[in-house]
Amino acid sequence: MENFDIKGIASWLYDLAVTKGVQILIALVVLIIGLWIIKIIVNSLGKMMEKKNTDPSLRPFLKSMASVLLKIMLLISVMGMMGIEMTSFIAVLGAAGLAVGMALSGTLQNFAGGVMILIFKPFRVGDFIEAQGFMGTVSEIQIFNTILKTPDNKTIIIPNGGLSTGPMTNFSTEETRRVDFSFGIGYGDDIDKARKVLEGILTSDSRIHKDPEPFIAVGELADSSVNFTVRVWVNGADYWGVHFDTIEKVKKAFDKEGISIPFPQTDVHLFNEK
Repeated sequence: MENFDIKGIASWLYDLAVTKGVQILIALVVLIIGLWIIKIIVNSLGKMMEKKNTDPSLRPFLKSMASVLLKIMLLISVMGMMGIEMTSFIAVLGAAGLAVGMALSGTLQNFAGGVMILIFKPFRVGDFIEAQGFMGTVSEIQIFNTILKTPDNKTIIIPNGGLSTGPMTNFSTEETRRVDFSFGIGYGDDIDKARKVLEGILTSDSRIHKDPEPFIAVGELADSSVNFTVRVWVNGADYWGVHFDTIEKVKKAFDKEGISIPFPQTDVHLFNEK
């Protein structure tokens, strides 16, 4: 019985080699040549996108998609050359794809989000954004995630699914930004004098734009202070420098001019009872 089985298997392999050997050999040759051609096509696509100044964040995605699609087409062609029934194979492949898609629904959502981000470009590599409760500079846009670098050099990984559908603030879209301040003085201080001090500080800073000109107005009569609302326009790169420098300059100038800056105080009264 054992000898019969071995002979039967050997006979089957021989028949397969005779009838299908040439097809399998040709299919393998086509597969090797096809992979080589696909590599050339993908590299040529990358060079073409580089010449046309395509967005750097979009190039890896397009090259990967082109490579995957071409390899799937090549695999289907090779299997057809080997005599495999493609109708049944495609049906099985479709059922497997549906099962995998349901199991990886979250991953596919992130993939779709990455595609939307790369197509519509709500932000680019190098932009400073705020999204999903995080702020940072976009260092990399991947297919499934976007990588942010925070000002204190932390790495934040945000899935593209929520990033593409949720609210997002891009601080780098416009070249200029407005810096808002609120400075309080005491009710006994001279409002006009304080206004001139603020004007002098703002006009002396070359980073602050003259057009539109700085805005200074009494914005609020608070419980213990008269609050000035100050708004200036600067280049985006100068935002934080102007913000911190102006606050320090105002404190020093108010102290020099004898203008008080109210702060919370607590009065304690002691009673000596006999």
